[in-house]
Amino acid sequence: MTYIETLSYLYSCTPAFHQVGRSAYKPGLERSIALDKAMGNPHRGYFSIHVTGTNGKGSVAHMLAAVLREAKYRVGLYTSPHLVDFCERIRVNGKKIPRQYVVDFVERHRVVIESVKPSFFEVTSCLAFEFFRHKKVDVAIIEAGLGGRLDSTNIIHPKLSIITNVSKEHTQYLGDTLIQIANEKAGIIKSHVPVVIGEATEEQPEVNEVFLKKASEMQSPIFFAREEQRLLNVRQQKSGKLEFHSPEFGRFVCDLQGLAQRMNVQTVLTALHQLKELRIKIPSKSVRNAMGKVAEMTNLMGRWQTLQTEPLVICDTGHNAAAWEHLTPQLLQKTELHTNLRMIIGMSSDKDIDAILPLLPSDAQYYFTQASTGRALQVETLATKARQHGLLGTIFHSVGEAVEAAMKEARPKDMIFIGGSNFVVADALPLFKDGKFQEENLQKTDMDDTRSAAET
Repeated sequence: MTYIETLSYLYSCTPAFHQVGRSAYKPGLERSIALDKAMGNPHRGYFSIHVTGTNGKGSVAHMLAAVLREAKYRVGLYTSPHLVDFCERIRVNGKKIPRQYVVDFVERHRVVIESVKPSFFEVTSCLAFEFFRHKKVDVAIIEAGLGGRLDSTNIIHPKLSIITNVSKEHTQYLGDTLIQIANEKAGIIKSHVPVVIGEATEEQPEVNEVFLKKASEMQSPIFFAREEQRLLNVRQQKSGKLEFHSPEFGRFVCDLQGLAQRMNVQTVLTALHQLKELRIKIPSKSVRNAMGKVAEMTNLMGRWQTLQTEPLVICDTGHNAAAWEHLTPQLLQKTELHTNLRMIIGMSSDKDIDAILPLLPSDAQYYFTQASTGRALQVETLATKARQHGLLGTIFHSVGEAVEAAMKEARPKDMIFIGGSNFVVADALPLFKDGKFQEENLQKTDMDDTRSAAET
């Protein structure tokens, strides 16, 4: 099979959450364990770090990957979703898994795949584990997909676990309350393995108690990033980048922009301290150097990413209420320097849009759209609900049409934001190249369907 045929095979024979939603969700670890056993338990061949949480886990995972690589380790990184190409999910030292390896993997394990009948994510996880063994990585950073306790990545036994935060999302799978969701996330805490908790506040004592109880049961050392005080202060530079001062690692600038990165960096610094306690050598210089070029070293996209400067075009994959609590203040801060704010927004049908819409900036011109995926919320429904919250704009049936219209109407000092869904960002990214909107790319189609993204 070709690469395109291989992806089509996986999408058709293994349910893909990013395509069909709930029907692809298969709780339980038995299929992942069966696949892993058939492949010789590849995840046991290297040191691993397991990361879960509602928001921020992707940024935390990429920061850790950059620092460890700068410290001269061979680093595997497994994340989801992908935005442009499926191979983005699996990287070693920043380089994507070769397409031919994906093809060969499926051919090699096709019999067991058809026997076990796993989900798309379960196959992808085992593909990552085997590839990391093949590439002889020193350490693999594994981002959980959905939840933690029953996530297919939870067959690993890491040296360190990280839970970035907990907020309400995927309630149909993880539970209706923060306590239920926290119990699912806490499922990655392993016996005697230290765990770092990122954004746990005094306003969530019940969530903290879940983690404390689970850590006690597993006899796992637990560290709350807020209490560890690994940061002395944070200062925003004129460029918008954040400058951090750590008593352990010194002063550095993080290239990942966004107010949410304050907590993510604090979580990362706490994790790095625990890795040093585990006798992992991490020079302070490696931390300072890597944090200034995370996106460059890992090819991270879609986190407050600047696509063009005049007019300023920024995209972000934040797609739940917790994310928008950070995004809207940041947008309002930016618009002080710009004439008009133009918002290209689309959402997924399984998101709590009634919780998100009240958080969006009211003084903006909206371009409502829907991404090229079956899980996209119909744009007419989105526009109707938005109108109820005082958000007015125009309907566009594709992201390309919305971007084209916004670019034509925008003045050089305007600001355009693209987001609301991973899918929307995935459709928008190919329209920009070398810091400029490429109108000719509107006519191109991606026949291999690798731009479909999973919001997990």
